Amino acid sequence: MAIFVAFVAWAQMADPVHFRSELKMLQSDEAEIVFSATIDPGWHLYSTDISDDGPTRATFHADKLDGAELVGKLKPRGNVKEEYDEMFETTLRFFENQGAFVQKIRFTKPKYDISGYLEYGACNDQMCMPPSTVEFSKSGDAPQASIPEEAPEAAAALSVPEEEPTDTANNNATDSITIEIPSEVVAEDSLWTPITAELQAFESAGSNEMNLSWWMIFIEGLLAGFLAILTPCVWPIIPMTVSFFLKRNKERKKAIREAITYGLSIVVIYVLLGLVITLLFGASALNALSTNAIFNIFFALLLIVFAASFFGAFELTLPSSWSNKIDQKSEKTTGLLSIFLMAFTLALVSFSCTGPIVGFLLVAVSTQGDIVAPTIGMLGFAIALAIPFTLFAMFPSLLKSAPKSGGWMNTVKVVLGFIELAFALKFLSVADLAYGWHLLDRETFLALWIVLFALLGAYLLGWLKFPHDDENRKTNVPQFFLGWVSLAFAVYMVPGLWGAPLKAISAFSPPMNTQDFNLYEGSVEAKYTDYDLGMAAARAEGKPVMVDFTGFGCVNCRKMEAAVWTDPGVRDMLNDKYVLISLYVDDKTPLLEPIEVTDVDGTQRKLRTIGDKWSYLERTKIGANTQPFYVLLDPATGKPLNGLRSYDEDIDQYIEFLQKGLKNYGR
Repeated sequence: MAIFVAFVAWAQMADPVHFRSELKMLQSDEAEIVFSATIDPGWHLYSTDISDDGPTRATFHADKLDGAELVGKLKPRGNVKEEYDEMFETTLRFFENQGAFVQKIRFTKPKYDISGYLEYGACNDQMCMPPSTVEFSKSGDAPQASIPEEAPEAAAALSVPEEEPTDTANNNATDSITIEIPSEVVAEDSLWTPITAELQAFESAGSNEMNLSWWMIFIEGLLAGFLAILTPCVWPIIPMTVSFFLKRNKERKKAIREAITYGLSIVVIYVLLGLVITLLFGASALNALSTNAIFNIFFALLLIVFAASFFGAFELTLPSSWSNKIDQKSEKTTGLLSIFLMAFTLALVSFSCTGPIVGFLLVAVSTQGDIVAPTIGMLGFAIALAIPFTLFAMFPSLLKSAPKSGGWMNTVKVVLGFIELAFALKFLSVADLAYGWHLLDRETFLALWIVLFALLGAYLLGWLKFPHDDENRKTNVPQFFLGWVSLAFAVYMVPGLWGAPLKAISAFSPPMNTQDFNLYEGSVEAKYTDYDLGMAAARAEGKPVMVDFTGFGCVNCRKMEAAVWTDPGVRDMLNDKYVLISLYVDDKTPLLEPIEVTDVDGTQRKLRTIGDKWSYLERTKIGANTQPFYVLLDPATGKPLNGLRSYDEDIDQYIEFLQKGLKNYGR
């Protein structure tokens, strides 16, 4: 671990290119800003004229041009090499050992004030540096040959031929002004320096939070499994299971042993399913898919199709030949294999009901960013599903007291259909937020949910019927109470249309900043969604920073914002004593240009979106890749003021976390 942290720190702090900048006066009213570079062995400093598919090209950016104007573009000067690069699959032009870039300017006033920076990229055979910059600023009197103060407009009429490029890397002309740029000054790079070692020095509850998060995922999987048991695809299989085991033998001990084996087989099948899906796509790929527009729209449509099936529009089943063949195999074989095949038959036959639940569970936990979370979720689901089958196989007499299949199971299907429609809107909302379409802003989302749960209440109370419902279906007592709760829930959401926080559904609704009409004044909204801009503002205000690594598709992020940030003590500190920077790691807004970086594992990759940039910052700076994560920083140094904090709705501990950061900052 220590070697890994050291490597990350080295990758961030490496400085293979050393620049010297100078302002070289030319004849008449022109001058050159010359950036001369000394390059470490093995490194390439890339030129100006390379394709967008390659590494970062050299460019000059002018922040201030008072009394001067640019003439042409930045040009390389010196021995520029040209080679086809197999990694970038394009021809690259670069300097080795030394090189220079020149930006010509023309004076338009007797006095000038110029500031700007050179942006450049450098790579060796193993890695590329993130885009770096060299600052330049100079003010003073223009040469006497420049335009008189009373006629600055004549500047456009003058035209001095451009001199032929020569190697001026070591040109120390007497009329030049040299500014030494220290190698450590690289456009706030220190703010991006890894702080994993410093974070470990603080007393952090990170591991406990992770364990708590895994427990929550396990419980969610457990609840999903119990819900699946009540579906019409699963419940009727219980008598088949009992019949299968009764025909096998009469010996009590052997029956119990085989029932336990059957339950374990169910657990193994579903856990393996979760592992296979995660390994095929990769945990990070599932995380990326969770905010991908095409995937979210596809999954939303899939849930709508399942909902329509549950409402009675059509029946979704796997080919009967699949389950029949497996069932026949289980009847013919003996021993452990037959029991495993029976468990596999259960998985196939129940797919039309368990498929949507399993799929939603895997996608929901994929934002954890590792292989453990989907496995734990599927473990909980499988255990819940296996419990009744194991018990009924072990004690067949229990089947006499179990409710018989009937109309109540159709009601369960319809209720599941409404729930799947609600989650379909959630998936559409994630895509809408990540790509900034603004089709499902908070009030639109809430309006649809209000109507949806009002209709669910109407169905449970018997006011609404579907084609496959019994003509004489009556509302029983459990359905009455559930219908009452559903209608009350719809009424509960109504104030949210005017900005009420609605903590009960904060994990599912879009964030408050998408609300167009908001009368609620108790929310906390980040003033900055850009790390560098937020840190600069904090330095100007003399306040510490809280960086919130979040995501549009992050359920626990919304929970924290609604349950913790709205507390008066937390809200006042975040609004008044901190500068809050929220970095959305799934923001799909494209960067102006892709950024080539070396990731924490040493691989080279391009950052193409704003979300890529903030995800890279989270991985390299704090050594995490899940959300939410909160880190308190000194805006001047980028160093931590306290340990990390993740999802935990304990308000008192959160206030203590913020107070300790203020104390360490000296406030």
